[in-house]
Amino acid sequence: MSEIQSFLFEGTSVPCTGRETIAAALDRAGIRVLGTGQGDCAGRYFCGIGACQACLVEVDGVRMEACLTPARGGLQVKAISLVSP
Repeated sequence: MSEIQSFLFEGTSVPCTGRETIAAALDRAGIRVLGTGQGDCAGRYFCGIGACQACLVEVDGVRMEACLTPARGGLQVKAISLVSP
């Protein structure tokens, strides 16, 4: 089993194993809303393969799909809004 690490999502420490994606770690931690998606819907973990881009988050300043991005200790992950002002 991998060593438990943690990353920050909106200032909250989220445990991860290093063998899972950011989306999987957030889901396991009970965090379901990842930001504001298209059509003013909640951004969330949906397809798990990067096709829908509903799980876009900012990882260390770069927009990435949480379902495709490996989780590792020390990451700074933030919710984003896809809604135009």
